[in-house]
Amino acid sequence: MFGNISEILKQGEAEKKSPAYTEPDDCNDNNGLKRQLSAFLEILAHIYGADKLILKAGKLEALGLLKSESLKDKIVAVQRIVFEDPTIDELPAGRDIAAVMEEIENEVAEMLARREVEERLERRVAERMQKKHEEYIQEVKMQMIKEEGVADNAHTLKKYAELEKLEQRKLSKSALELLRPGKLSEVIGQDRAIRALLSKLASPFPQHVILYGPPGVGKTTVARLVLGEACRLKFTPFEKSAKFVEVDGTTLRWDPREVTNPLLGSVHDPIYQGAKRDLAESGIPEPKLGLVTEAHGGVLFIDEIGELDPILLNKLLKVLEDKRVHFDSSYYDPLEPHMPKYIKKLFEEGAPADFILIAATTKDPLHINPALRSRTAEVYFEPLTCAHIRQIVEEASKRMKIHLESDVPEIISDYTIEGRKAVAILADAIGLALYEAGGKMKKPKVSKEHVMEVVRSARMSPQTLVKAKDSVEVGRVLGLGVSSFVGSIIEIEAIAFTAREPGKGKIRFNDTAGSMAKDSVFNAASVLRKVTGKNLNDYDVHVNVIGGGLIDGPSAGSAVAIAILSAVTGRPVKQDVALTGEVSIQGKIRSVGGIMEKIYGAKQAGVKTVIIPRENASDSPPDLKGIQVVPVEHIEEVFLHVFKADSLMPVI
Repeated sequence: MFGNISEILKQGEAEKKSPAYTEPDDCNDNNGLKRQLSAFLEILAHIYGADKLILKAGKLEALGLLKSESLKDKIVAVQRIVFEDPTIDELPAGRDIAAVMEEIENEVAEMLARREVEERLERRVAERMQKKHEEYIQEVKMQMIKEEGVADNAHTLKKYAELEKLEQRKLSKSALELLRPGKLSEVIGQDRAIRALLSKLASPFPQHVILYGPPGVGKTTVARLVLGEACRLKFTPFEKSAKFVEVDGTTLRWDPREVTNPLLGSVHDPIYQGAKRDLAESGIPEPKLGLVTEAHGGVLFIDEIGELDPILLNKLLKVLEDKRVHFDSSYYDPLEPHMPKYIKKLFEEGAPADFILIAATTKDPLHINPALRSRTAEVYFEPLTCAHIRQIVEEASKRMKIHLESDVPEIISDYTIEGRKAVAILADAIGLALYEAGGKMKKPKVSKEHVMEVVRSARMSPQTLVKAKDSVEVGRVLGLGVSSFVGSIIEIEAIAFTAREPGKGKIRFNDTAGSMAKDSVFNAASVLRKVTGKNLNDYDVHVNVIGGGLIDGPSAGSAVAIAILSAVTGRPVKQDVALTGEVSIQGKIRSVGGIMEKIYGAKQAGVKTVIIPRENASDSPPDLKGIQVVPVEHIEEVFLHVFKADSLMPVI
């Protein structure tokens, strides 16, 4: 037709070199302008394409002008093409050609910028369309796989076969699992705790409960069995299918940002946590239900509640009050038309969480959150005695069909007060007996030597290091202490010497025994002077707590007073009597805590008589056997029980 744009440009250059060619005399810097026009045409050819540029120039009647010898005609032609205006006939009068060229340059620059943006958008659109196309293809493939049921391949089938093979391989039950009580009548040593828990749970109006007690006494087992008993009673709100959901507060972790919260539940946002794919693509958050909802209608058992994060515990208390868990998310839009009904219900009404909380702890009640204690009933599990441990070992031997030497239950009871630990020691001894017999014994026989080997290999020491004696000693008294619901004997000894100078005696006491225990020494000084008329300043007195233990509180006051009185007066103290109680400067015996645990600890040590404050008389177990509990009100009453009858000091 008209040739291409390069030919036009070449034609202009040829005309310029011919002899007949003369430069227009009305333009300055003609060579520079021609090069600039040539550059504009090359750029336009790049934008439109050479063929399309020639067609465009033809439509705008600019081809003839491009072939003209006049530079002004060429400028007009370029103007028509750039501004797409065929009515431009000549350069405006009085206008500088440089200004016209600048306008053309600006318009060409605008065209280039617009072209760059268009190309970039086209690339993005193409990439997005390709991605959508690939996703669509993948969805179609997945849908076809679901419809055809061909999700498995050779690799997945091999993995499935390996899992099935693993399922066929099982070990025997552990001793703890085999010997775990299956009904409440099989639980040993916790009759009072069982009755108390039944009264709280097997009721038309069950209560939240905290279980206190040392480890290994059956708190978790009893809680599970009591729920089973409550489910069988028609007047309780529990259904037969009520769940017992168990979790350990020590290992329970959560994220304060609510990214994860296995206890109360959390929300998986579509961007950060990644909800289900169909929800994420629609920007819909997905609530994940927690253990409180799983326990709805049943029991949520939290072991070691004292170790639970304080903030999480406060959130749990809120759930206990509301009986619902509420969810929140900035991505939730109640007007979203594609919102599933269950998600809308969870966000607007919350998830049901009507359950009974049973919390267990080995901590002292003073270390438990007061808000939790105010919302719960409290049940105390008693420490197991030696007799209980012996019974547990004997019952375990019957159920495991083994023969025990007569000394075995007694030895095991010396080394543990935990039923779980006693069974573990017995299981280890059985394994040792079978190993020695080469597995040929049908009914293994566990001897004293087997148990002692197990004890030595585990580096165990007797639970009760101090034993009561049927004798008397001067300046030695058996006090009573308690730690983690376990009572124990505290040896307190005193020795007194006449001071080198009257009235300048010194008193020394364990630096690690505690400030309140030291105050008991000074109280004892006043009691000594009141009862005997002797001044403690006339003596150098050394009071020692054997073992250097910390005495938390004033409960050893009466024992310290008796030790000092014995040391100063030389009167011997019975070594089968233990005492507890705070002593005042007037000699009165005040109440203390942990009476029941202390009595059990004394019984473990073989003590025959326990002296307690009269104010604590109601705390003493009513059905104790093998030990006498004597309530007293004044230090003078203690004399009748700790000193021999022929050595009672006169009362001044």
